[in-house]
Amino acid sequence: MTLRNLKTLVCLGIVLFALNSCKDQAKIDADKKAMEDQISMEEAKIEAEAEKAKVEAKKNEMKANSIAALAHKNNELSTLLSAVKVADLEAMLTEPGNYTVFAPSNNAFEKLPNNRSIAELGKEENKELLTKILQYHVINDIISTDKLVDNIKEANGKYVMTTVAGSEITAGLKNDKIVLKDEKGNRSEIVLGNVKASNGIIHVINDVLLTK
Repeated sequence: MTLRNLKTLVCLGIVLFALNSCKDQAKIDADKKAMEDQISMEEAKIEAEAEKAKVEAKKNEMKANSIAALAHKNNELSTLLSAVKVADLEAMLTEPGNYTVFAPSNNAFEKLPNNRSIAELGKEENKELLTKILQYHVINDIISTDKLVDNIKEANGKYVMTTVAGSEITAGLKNDKIVLKDEKGNRSEIVLGNVKASNGIIHVINDVLLTK
């Protein structure tokens, strides 16, 4: 073998070694990138699951402190809750929102005339009327008793609120008590105020409000 041929073989060997080295490095780099991508995907999955769990926990906490849930804890509102279920309004008082609910006590429902008793209103043929009456007790805004008093004073003693039913309730003051007047002229007094919920506030009243 001549010196020239030997040099050629050596150069060829060097080239082949370099090519193999490049291939090995490329494989190492590819494997490294694949591993990094897998780790990134796993991290993203864990973060997504953690965020989902956080959202679900917040949702459950909100439901546990919703107007409907808090009303369940008050024995004086059991009749109201039964009526809410019949009228299919429980979801509205459970889901996120900003509501003020003037909640009639059990005794308030007992004062209703026979043709408007809870037994009559609970019948299927009176479901629409029951729904309207219950919606008449809900304002699409959060109004504390302090704010209500301020609004009454600013309105020269008669503060008018539009309910979810689309009808109006007039609030006034009598002997430092907040009194609500419905469209029929009947009056109801707030006997327990400012029960704060995750989706609004509850004020317990001693008479059922009736719309025309």
